[in-house]
Amino acid sequence: MFVLVNCKAYPCDPVEIAAAAHEVSEESGTRIAVAPQTARLESVAGTGVETWAQHTDGNETGSHTGSALAESLAAAGASGTMINHSEKRLTLADIDAGIGAAERAGLETVVCANNPEQVKAVAALGPDSVAVEPPELIGSGTPVSQADPDIVTDAVAAAEAVDDSVDVLCGAGISTGEDLTAAADLGAEGVLLASGVAKADDPKAALEDLVEPL
Repeated sequence: MFVLVNCKAYPCDPVEIAAAAHEVSEESGTRIAVAPQTARLESVAGTGVETWAQHTDGNETGSHTGSALAESLAAAGASGTMINHSEKRLTLADIDAGIGAAERAGLETVVCANNPEQVKAVAALGPDSVAVEPPELIGSGTPVSQADPDIVTDAVAAAEAVDDSVDVLCGAGISTGEDLTAAADLGAEGVLLASGVAKADDPKAALEDLVEPL
């Protein structure tokens, strides 16, 4: 299982979270990545943890002030990127451009989608993974695998119908090892979470609890 921790713009210490994630990953053998704010990519990557960008724009080099250039993200230490998180929504054309830019820079991609229908649409664009995340459950503490497990199984089926090489991650409300196990049982290859770790008093303990069933 792949665990991707999104630090969002929370008032947390992403380096502390990254160091904890790297240690837990080494101890457990679980693949864990951390996605900090862009300005912190280099310091997070310096911990040795797998580091992801929270967003990538589809443009190439040039007159694009304020853009998250794929090549710059990779140079700062990112090995992957999220695209189209529900808090950073894009058009289908921009998602396609973002995937292309990420591929150009050698970044792995996880494209977020709200429901199985969106999963089917974005899977056709050829990302490495899609993450199904109903917006109403994000940060709720109630995992989608518990609130509406059919969304996960339907998302897995939707992705497989388009391109069976596209993995499906499960997001929204994930915080415990039980949530991780439930996601795996529903066919997900990993989880995308944020507050369960980024807002935890002890990020390492939260991560240890998360991967303990594995």
